[in-house]
Amino acid sequence: MIYSFKGHIPVIHESSFVHPLAAVTGNVIIGKNCYIGPGAAIRGDWGEIILEDGVNVQENCTVHMFPGKSIVLKESAHVGHGAIIHGANLGKNCLIGMNSVIMDDAEIGDECIVGAMSFVKAEEKFPKRKLIVGHPAKAIKDISDEMIAWKTAGTRLYQQLPTDCHESLREVEPLREIPANRPKQEDFYKTLEEYRKNK
Repeated sequence: MIYSFKGHIPVIHESSFVHPLAAVTGNVIIGKNCYIGPGAAIRGDWGEIILEDGVNVQENCTVHMFPGKSIVLKESAHVGHGAIIHGANLGKNCLIGMNSVIMDDAEIGDECIVGAMSFVKAEEKFPKRKLIVGHPAKAIKDISDEMIAWKTAGTRLYQQLPTDCHESLREVEPLREIPANRPKQEDFYKTLEEYRKNK
């Protein structure tokens, strides 16, 4: 659902896809080829939220901030299931792991990876290409070319997903039996460990 708030109407590029079960409110700008999953809440009621091209905000994520703030999720930022971004800025092509929390005025540098269930304290600043994990989160090593190549390939799937959703996502009645010709799921993306084994 898309909601206006105090005169602010979200601006969403037509190539992007916002799931009908997501909520985008107020002063929100969403660029090209972005995917917003079901259950996501992007609340621009008290401040401005900008999602640059190719950003994905997955299921049950929250993006919000304190009053008067403006935050940017830069190009190709990837926000995993259940993560919370509260008043923080995300760098280009970074990955925020599932159920992580990034607090106010924190800055995640370009091509950083934040591990699942990490907690980034308010005002923490991480330079580019760091692996950030823990509670509270700390940078534990640099991101390799191999890791960022794997992450980038995964984000490309989400950048294709808006087109796929526009073309084929439909509300339907469920089948009552499994059809004989039910298509198999394609295996087209590996975990990082599988990726390393198959190189």
